[in-house]
Amino acid sequence: MSSHTRNRRTRNRALALAAAAAALSLALAACGSDAMSGMDHGAGAAATSAASGGHQGHQMPGGDAAATAAAAGGAPAAERNGYRLTSTTGTLTAGSPAEYRFGITGPDGTPVTAFRTDQTKRMHFYAIRSDLTGFQHIHPEMAADGTWTAPLAALTAGTWRVYASFIPDAGAGQGNGLVLSSTVTVTGEGAAAVAELPAATGSATVDGYTVAVEGAPAAGKAGELEVTVSKDGRPVTDLQPYLETFAHLTAFHAGDQAFAHLHPEAKAEAGGTGGPTLAFHAELPASGDWRLFLQFQTGGQLHTAALTLKAG
Repeated sequence: MSSHTRNRRTRNRALALAAAAAALSLALAACGSDAMSGMDHGAGAAATSAASGGHQGHQMPGGDAAATAAAAGGAPAAERNGYRLTSTTGTLTAGSPAEYRFGITGPDGTPVTAFRTDQTKRMHFYAIRSDLTGFQHIHPEMAADGTWTAPLAALTAGTWRVYASFIPDAGAGQGNGLVLSSTVTVTGEGAAAVAELPAATGSATVDGYTVAVEGAPAAGKAGELEVTVSKDGRPVTDLQPYLETFAHLTAFHAGDQAFAHLHPEAKAEAGGTGGPTLAFHAELPASGDWRLFLQFQTGGQLHTAALTLKAG
């Protein structure tokens, strides 16, 4: 073999090795880029959910794991993740029942009409006064065009905030729970005085029942609250199913009126009874005072107990 041929083969092998090394380097870089990209997207999604009041990461009985986690977020907002609560009802009249009409538009600007069932309902609607009194929890009806109508009981004069809690069942946000909020002015003579928030306590009474709450939730951390229901000093064991559970617990933060839905750890079987002790997954996004509203049913009657809880 001539020296010219040997030199040419040596150069060819060197070029082939260099090309292989370059290809391997590009493949590793691409792989690393994909991995980091996936990590970034995952972190971003979690952060977005936490900031938006989305339901992520905690499975609730009877619901979708990604869509039925604790709904807790920052200050209330009418728009999150491209979804917006729209309404022409900016003012209501005090002292008589009223209807609040609203709609949800998606990221593409069109009305959302596909909603996933969450705790037996496609929409959970709440109303509360600025001093955290007058709590109402309603399940409105939707018209074919996507307009919801929430029938409100008589309101006292003042500033109220409404919340729409739902899970889109189509589009960009499919399966991800959201809570959107807006304010409403209730007009009328003799506006009610602003009530002082009751001090934090571990129990409350309603309709002859005593509700005791144990637990010390820390802001931004998952925890558990234990609720015990009694009557005349005796444990209550005849709690009836309400929205697939034996109790429904909602919380509002004093000051900014941030919203949190604290989910029960166990599902209520149809026709069964429960009590006296219930466990709730608690994940409150901010420290300070929260006004809790516990709804439970006995003998076909719905009861609502209210108490103040301080989160560390």
